[in-house]
Amino acid sequence: MKSGTVGVAVDHGGFPLKKFVIDEMQQLGLEVSDLGTDSEDSVDYPDFADKLVAAIAGGRVAQGVLICGTGIGISIAANRHPSIRAALCYDEETAVLARQHNDANVLCLGGRKTDEETARKMVRAFFGTKSEGGRHARRVAKMS
Repeated sequence: MKSGTVGVAVDHGGFPLKKFVIDEMQQLGLEVSDLGTDSEDSVDYPDFADKLVAAIAGGRVAQGVLICGTGIGISIAANRHPSIRAALCYDEETAVLARQHNDANVLCLGGRKTDEETARKMVRAFFGTKSEGGRHARRVAKMS
C-alpha cells in the first residue's frame, strides 16, 4: 500500500455504515484499505482500533476511519496510542475543526448514530480539510 492510503476499521456496530463510507472515500479519489470487520457478528472494537493503529504506525496507511456503534469506545481505544489523534465527530463542523485545530488523523463515527448524509458530509469535510498549524501546532505537539 502507498502512504496516502486511508484505513477503515469497524466493529459489528459500524459494519452497516462501512461500505457507504468506503464508497464515499473512493469517490473522493482516496485509496482505501479495509481492515474489517466483515459482518455484523459480534467482535471487540479495541481489536479493530488496534488494527488501524498498527497500519498507521507501520506506514501502511496515512489516516483512518473507525466506526463502532456510538464511536465512543473505538475512539477511546485508538487514542491510547501516542501517534493517534482520533476525533469522534458528529457533524460536518466537528469534522472540519478536528482537522484544522487538532490535526486529527482518524475520523471516528457512531454507526448507530450517524445517517448516511451526515457521514457523507463528515467524510468530505475531514479528508478535504488541512491542519491550520500555527497556534494549534503547540497544542497538537503536547498530545503526541
